[in-house]
Amino acid sequence: MQLIINGLVIGSIIALTAIGLSMIYKTLNFVNFAHGDFVAFAAYIALLTNVALGMNLAVAFAVAILATVALGVVVEKLVWMPMRRKNATQTTLIIISIGLALVLRNILIFVWGGDTQSYNIPVRRGFDFFGAVITPNQILVIVTAFFLMFLLHHLLSRTKIGKAMRALSDNVDLARISGIDTDRVILRTWVIGLGLAAAGGVLYGLVTAIRPSMGWFLLLPMFAAVILGGIGNPYGTIAGGMVIGLSQELSTAVLPTEYKFAVSFIVMTIVLLIKPEGIFGWVR
Repeated sequence: MQLIINGLVIGSIIALTAIGLSMIYKTLNFVNFAHGDFVAFAAYIALLTNVALGMNLAVAFAVAILATVALGVVVEKLVWMPMRRKNATQTTLIIISIGLALVLRNILIFVWGGDTQSYNIPVRRGFDFFGAVITPNQILVIVTAFFLMFLLHHLLSRTKIGKAMRALSDNVDLARISGIDTDRVILRTWVIGLGLAAAGGVLYGLVTAIRPSMGWFLLLPMFAAVILGGIGNPYGTIAGGMVIGLSQELSTAVLPTEYKFAVSFIVMTIVLLIKPEGIFGWVR
């Protein structure tokens, strides 16, 4: 039961952060290797707000999301938009995203150092739950992650912005001919995707140590969740994230913890051999 609780916590974080990765891939058709480092950037902004400025974690949570989104908008305007207009190849975009990831990670190391750090929050006793212990931070992570995923579902299914985003992901040229401002929709996709990534980064810092490489190590499970759930399918990504999180934690019952990343990829491979389009299928 303890491993299941841990798996649900990590799985909800993976799902929340991977949704943004999936949305950006489906809309812009490129893999953003810097996505994980935006997750780490948000955790450090929350750390700065909470520890250095002495604000509570709720304020730090909001500041981290705003700062990460602002950075993403700047990068979109200065890097990704010019590259799209120059019809840059997928290989070029991938290399740029890897370079951006390295820049962000080294900035974090330069400013905060390479040591692990944590938020300045009180330590609270956990609750007994069927023989296991679940902490208030773990409850907060699960509730917040699923609440944000519910808001995303409402946005995509009930609002004009969500419909425009879905139209753009289906066919960019057709969406442009239909009168949709594609640049504005792409910018909103970055805002939503990086906002979710930032939220996941702050929540991740609640249950693990904050370090510059935290986003990079989370990136691999995020990719696994996106592929496992069905590329471009946000609901499949949520399911894939939960499967990856649970498989990682449950594997530690019989294997050393350093093997849990390999176990998640083995699970992904087995599922894809049975159902190549992923759990929910690709969105076309």
